[in-house]
Amino acid sequence: MNVQDITSGQQGRRLFLVACLVLVMLVLVGRAVSLQVLDKEFLQGQGQARHMRVVDLPAHRGMIRDRDGEPLAVSTPVESVWVNPQELVGVQEGISGLAQLLSLDRDHVQQLVSRHPGREFVYLRRHISPTMAAQVKQLAIPGVYLQKEYKRFYPAGEVAAHVVGFTNIDDVGQEGLELSYDEWLRGEKGAKRVIKDGQRHTVEDVESIRRPRPGKDLVLSIDRRIQYLAYRELKAAVQEHKAKSASAVVLDVDTGEVLAMVNQPSYNPNNRNRLRRQNMRNRAVTDVFEPGSTMKPFIVAAALEGGRYQPGTPINTEPGWFRVGRNTVKDVHNYGLLDVTGVIRKSSNVGITKIALSLPGEDIWSLLSGLGFGVPTHSGFPGESAGLLVGYRNWNEIETATLSFGYGMSATPLQLAQAYAVLASGGILRPATFLRQEAAPAGERILPQRVAQQVNAMLEEVTGPQGTAVTARVAGYRVSGKTGTVRKSIAGGYAEDKYLAVFAGMAPVSDPRLVMVVMVNEPDNGEYYGGQVAAPVFSKVMSGALRLMAVPPDDLPLPDSLQVAAGGPA
Repeated sequence: MNVQDITSGQQGRRLFLVACLVLVMLVLVGRAVSLQVLDKEFLQGQGQARHMRVVDLPAHRGMIRDRDGEPLAVSTPVESVWVNPQELVGVQEGISGLAQLLSLDRDHVQQLVSRHPGREFVYLRRHISPTMAAQVKQLAIPGVYLQKEYKRFYPAGEVAAHVVGFTNIDDVGQEGLELSYDEWLRGEKGAKRVIKDGQRHTVEDVESIRRPRPGKDLVLSIDRRIQYLAYRELKAAVQEHKAKSASAVVLDVDTGEVLAMVNQPSYNPNNRNRLRRQNMRNRAVTDVFEPGSTMKPFIVAAALEGGRYQPGTPINTEPGWFRVGRNTVKDVHNYGLLDVTGVIRKSSNVGITKIALSLPGEDIWSLLSGLGFGVPTHSGFPGESAGLLVGYRNWNEIETATLSFGYGMSATPLQLAQAYAVLASGGILRPATFLRQEAAPAGERILPQRVAQQVNAMLEEVTGPQGTAVTARVAGYRVSGKTGTVRKSIAGGYAEDKYLAVFAGMAPVSDPRLVMVVMVNEPDNGEYYGGQVAAPVFSKVMSGALRLMAVPPDDLPLPDSLQVAAGGPA
């Protein structure tokens, strides 16, 4: 084979390779043309039919329970309707039926779609019933989908609304303890990666990115049984006396736990469509009032602690009035000569004024401040008021006098209940709390035990035959407490015909277990004294609460045989 033949063979192979390469290129170009032009619509459809997405996994919000484990707030799974505006463009069939099913205006649905043409997710209706969800699914409208969420439900309804509060539609706390402990209750959403088809149906779970973390349960100090009882009796009193509003608080003396807290008017947290903002306030914590004569026991406590007075120390209240500067302090009647116990029993403004003016202002202020007046209780409730207690250096004689019978200062019902719990506990302050306590806190001593017991003995006289609160008595139990009838402050002074009726008390006296404060705002049926309006509420609630908690009676009548034996021969 010569050189010419070899060269000719090499050129043939080159031509063949070139021809092959050209052929391959033509095939590739043709395929590209086919993909980009001829099969474009098909491929796009396939790409849209199956795509990978990251979807959220809802987290379950923790339950709120009462002290016995009964539910006060629970989250239940529900469905929400959402749409993809991109898929709904040009889809008219079924929209009218969907709008009618969801009780929505058809034009509203159309506007919702047209306003968000570039979005892929828009809520149409949140938290629908299972029946409605099934009907939406049956419609099978392209671009309309269901999503699992959680809806908050409150089994106690309006009875515990002011304490528990509520969440918004996204399950975030808005009021009450739902707001205070939102971080504790709220879980953390999870996420997973899925493949969905063109109908937004999940065809394959690819991987779990993050598991949802449920929120933690919250156990309250509230006893739902006592809460219902207090709510019923307070509502009845407001209706009977045509009052503007009212509040009541029940505390456990040994722990500081809030066993019940109710207000009128209330609201239904399960249906807030026509909710009035003013009805949402937990008045027992957020609203303040001048406590009136319910402050007199604390002035007496300061006097006893200072050593200048004893329960039997005489106080002359004649002639029923007393000049303080250019002002006059008056009693309802001329009680004449009273001892310190009598000043409390008769609720003498003249007597308590004379006692207060004889004491150093610092001693009074120090005790009231130590009892928790003028500072928040730190109960953990949002929006809690501190009340008002002016520093003693700014007191003049008339301010000292008015303070002694509860004017010129302010407190919440919870603050007043906490202060009375100090008297009931033998002088120990245990901060008020809405959370169940596993053990009684040590607390802080505010008063000598002797002084607290002496004051309690005086307060028992108030519920006796000669006192102002006979209506506060509870069958089978010894009860102590103090009434308050307070003129409401208005611009320029105090109203002549608007009152607050107040009662603060405890039971049983032999070993106090419960403290309760009742405040009724503007009773308007002719009765307005604390002993007429507030004390009966105390009696009914306390009677039921003591029995529900199995507290032993301490005032049972002796059998006839024992009475004869105790009295000697017949």
